[in-house]
Amino acid sequence: MFALRRKRLRFKLSSTDHKALDEVCKQIVEVAKKAKVKVSGPIPLPTKILRVVTRKSPCGEGTPTFDHWEMRIHRRIVIVDADERVMRQILRIRVPENVHVEIKLV
Repeated sequence: MFALRRKRLRFKLSSTDHKALDEVCKQIVEVAKKAKVKVSGPIPLPTKILRVVTRKSPCGEGTPTFDHWEMRIHRRIVIVDADERVMRQILRIRVPENVHVEIKLV
């Protein structure tokens, strides 16, 4: 017959500050390991780099000099087996404002 698949929680985290992002991932993994639940990750995804190049001179006169600006968005995925007790503990973790967390039940 069909094998029953366990439900899993997928946490997709993104931030411009990789240190804060890694700290939140570490806390999620620690909670899952203390509860002895299977955990995968943190899996690093490619960093999205947003670049903006602007001309320094406002009038267009003079030598063509440019300012280069970029913002890096770091992303991680953590997959945890769905357990109500573990989920409650993970949701109590304090997440900094600059870290965006997306939770999906798979």
